[in-house]
Amino acid sequence: MLTRSALNRVIIIGFMVLVGFCLAKAVYSGSFIGIVLALTSLCAGVYFLYLLVKAKEAVEEEQA
Repeated sequence: MLTRSALNRVIIIGFMVLVGFCLAKAVYSGSFIGIVLALTSLCAGVYFLYLLVKAKEAVEEEQA
C-alpha cells in the first residue's frame, strides 16, 4: 500500500508526464493551439505545486 505522500508524488509525476507528452505531440504536429494549451497546463501544474508548498509551510507554522 502506498503512503499518502508517495501517492501524491505518483499523481503529480503522472500529470507532468502526460503534459510533456501532449507538448511533444503538439510540437510534432505543428499545432500552435496545442502548444499553447500544453504550456498552460504545465504552468498550472507548476503553480499548483508552488501553492502546495506554501500551504504546507503555513500549516507547519501554525502548529509550531
